[in-house]
Amino acid sequence: MNPVKVDGNRSKPKLFLYTLSTCGWCKKTKEYLRENGMAYEYVDVDKVTKDDQKEVITELKKINVPLAFPIIIIDDEQVISGFKKQAIEEALAK
Repeated sequence: MNPVKVDGNRSKPKLFLYTLSTCGWCKKTKEYLRENGMAYEYVDVDKVTKDDQKEVITELKKINVPLAFPIIIIDDEQVISGFKKQAIEEALAK
């Protein structure tokens, strides 16, 4: 599975997104991050192989994340499930 890298002016905190290519909230999250100059990586889960999809689901279940996209992982520690603008803003302010 090869994540897509999006360059930005800010690389801290480290952001990784699990998204769906057809999800409006996922698109809104990516747009919000771009507008705020954030570098991030993402995987459109619906565009990877079935084996990679199983791997993603297994990983997310290990960290007890509801499968509601987008899923944002911040610095490999904090997880935000869904487009929660205030939570994202707070995470980016750290």
